[in-house]
Amino acid sequence: MKILKFGGTSVGSAQSIDTVIDILKKEYDAGEKPVTILSAMSGVTNLLLSMAGKASRGEDFTQALAELETRHFDMVRTLLSVQHQNPAFTRLKINFNQLEELLQGVQTLRELTPKTRDLILSYGERCSTLMISKMAAQYFPDALFVDASELIKTDSEFGNARVNTELTELLIKGFYEENKDKMLFVTGFIASNEAGQITTLGRGGSDYTAAVFGAALNASEIQIWTDVNGMMTADPRMVKKAFSLPELTYTEAMELSYFGAKVIYPPTMIPAFIKRIPIVIKNTFDVDFVGTVIQHHCKQSVLPIKGISSINDISIINVEGSGMVGKSGFSGRLFSLLAREQINIILITQSSSEHSITFAIDPNHSAKAQKVIEQEFELELLAGKLDQPEIEQHLAILAIVGENMKQTPGISGKLFHALGRNGINVRAIAQGSSEYNISVIISKHDLAKALNAVHDAFFIQLNKTLHAFCLGTGNIGTTLFDQLSRHSEHLQVNNGIQVKIAGISNTRKMLFDADGVSLDQWQDELQASDEKADLATFIERMKEMNLPNCVFIDNTASPQPVEFYEDIFKSNISVVTCNKIGNSASFSQYKIFRDSARQHGVDFFYETNVGAGLPIIRTLKDLMSSGDRVKKIEAILSGTISFIFNNFKGNVSFHDIVKLAQEKGYTEPDPRDDLKGTDFMRKMLILARDAGYPMEASDIQIESILPKSCLEAGTVEDFYKALKEEDSYFNTMRQRAEDEGKSLRYIGKLEDGRAAITLQLVDDSHPFFIMSGSDNIISFTTDRYKDRPLVVKGPGAGAEVTAAGVFADLINVGAN
Repeated sequence: MKILKFGGTSVGSAQSIDTVIDILKKEYDAGEKPVTILSAMSGVTNLLLSMAGKASRGEDFTQALAELETRHFDMVRTLLSVQHQNPAFTRLKINFNQLEELLQGVQTLRELTPKTRDLILSYGERCSTLMISKMAAQYFPDALFVDASELIKTDSEFGNARVNTELTELLIKGFYEENKDKMLFVTGFIASNEAGQITTLGRGGSDYTAAVFGAALNASEIQIWTDVNGMMTADPRMVKKAFSLPELTYTEAMELSYFGAKVIYPPTMIPAFIKRIPIVIKNTFDVDFVGTVIQHHCKQSVLPIKGISSINDISIINVEGSGMVGKSGFSGRLFSLLAREQINIILITQSSSEHSITFAIDPNHSAKAQKVIEQEFELELLAGKLDQPEIEQHLAILAIVGENMKQTPGISGKLFHALGRNGINVRAIAQGSSEYNISVIISKHDLAKALNAVHDAFFIQLNKTLHAFCLGTGNIGTTLFDQLSRHSEHLQVNNGIQVKIAGISNTRKMLFDADGVSLDQWQDELQASDEKADLATFIERMKEMNLPNCVFIDNTASPQPVEFYEDIFKSNISVVTCNKIGNSASFSQYKIFRDSARQHGVDFFYETNVGAGLPIIRTLKDLMSSGDRVKKIEAILSGTISFIFNNFKGNVSFHDIVKLAQEKGYTEPDPRDDLKGTDFMRKMLILARDAGYPMEASDIQIESILPKSCLEAGTVEDFYKALKEEDSYFNTMRQRAEDEGKSLRYIGKLEDGRAAITLQLVDDSHPFFIMSGSDNIISFTTDRYKDRPLVVKGPGAGAEVTAAGVFADLINVGAN
């Protein structure tokens, strides 16, 4: 025999009630006559509470009562055939008349006692169960309405009554034996004391009713039909990647339920736990979904944890002082006091020095708790042995739960790494010796961010989501979006990373979407945006969105974004940039960026600052982190200059090659910005700093390629005229190289703490002798690579390779 319990949403509409009847038909056709436990229709309990409150204040409640009556009567008209409606209307009308008399009494007395409140609330379950039993009778002639208050006996703790298990089981067994040939439709939530007065079973009371009946009748299983697909790995309203769990042990389910998973409530499981009756969580709105089975033993799971649960709003009280140290009985005195005052403790943590105790409670009880503590420990406070109790509000609890946590190293490390990397401060920690649960108290503001970050960290079969905020939609930014779109599936399958573009800005407009801007339509969406571009506002909105695993991508060449880098790091957001200005400014700024990123546990990647898509920075860092010592670095780090000298051969003039380079898009609008070596200098400066030298730009010597007349030309047009006039200067250079069988190369060199960029002639023994196109090349001479330098070579210019370098940096952020 089975117990089937249907929650408020499952009986909240005509369509859902039809579904309930269909579920029962399948059971009936299979030879089952389950006991059906029913909640009040969704929203009805809150409406009854509201009416009771209004009545106690002397306010009018008749409109709400009429609304309640209409809702039930409309359901009868919809789902009951005409010939069966009158008996249902009559019974319901009697209930509503009794309810009205009750409310009028409350209104007259201006008093609402817990006993009266329970009686008022009982009409929600009475009306819904009566109504649905009448509807079911159309299909099951043996349907019988059962008022559970006649069978479940409790104490007189109104609002949260405790069941007299022995007496209740006798009454349920006796009633069932007399009516085992019938389909029983039982009111959830309500019971009665020894005097026959109505009591309620508290939060999750209808679930508890199902468990009590299941235990009394030794049911084969208890089905809890609700509006979600079983127990999930996290709250799906906050974690969109949360998924259903096929099975849980009773202990895991109780831990998850205690910390906020409202699918099922801990007391519900106790009767089933004792009798080892499986509980199955099913979805009325997806009846074919298998749901979650909660039972005594589960198959071994590969998941490190089963779920992440939370309590969205708690307060903590901190009690500390020297008078607590070594004083036996202090904790007992404190918590006995709170128990007497009916203040429930959610979580406790104590310092090993015994100097402080911190505990979490419902925010509604924090003022009362502080007051009673001050009264109880008045003498200790006056003597200075205790400090004034401190209350902290607007906090939340996040808990990871699972039997696999037990004796598994690294679980807590992974939890705190995920929180720390996202800048989430932990106010308190609690873990029981059973190792089923690790709970942390954090800011309520950070809860959604924390849940998503921790979920990504533990459920590796899901893709880790990076939320990227991209500045700049020029060639590099546009190409990056195209690459992300084309390689999205590959990134998810092979790297386990999903990139969502949560923000885009150029110099005109900006756009935000926490769910991710479409990579196929981002240009249209940005164009349609009403938000004008403002860099400070863009940064502030990025921080306010408070998304997990955030990355700021700077695809500009502007000094303005650089001013915000430090603030971005302090907000625990990683930075990926192809903008060289930040790293090549003062050394003090360079150091601040690294120190800030390290201090806040985020990444600062800038591979494209030096070699576009070439792994130059990464290679240098790998050499140094592995204990190698860099003795010399030689490099050609200008794709523009590389292209010019690689093609300055034969009869072609230097003027024509520079012109061709500009036409191909290799140069800046004014080619002198490249040919002066300033950009090359910045790259060498960054390399030198990453190699451990605290250098400034002035420390790098630059030999000019261009004659004075070219440098001093007023306009770009004048520059080209001067370049033409200096043909003999460049031809002499080229001729000398050809005569000696060498190649002209503009080479940067770092050795013994000195750096210079010079025009050199190199022979075929030099690794830079043979070059092509716009290739960059760099050679590292180290203690390990002293006879044959380590050489990295490849394209050093162009939007495609630069965007690929940004892409690679983004993947590396995801890997951390």
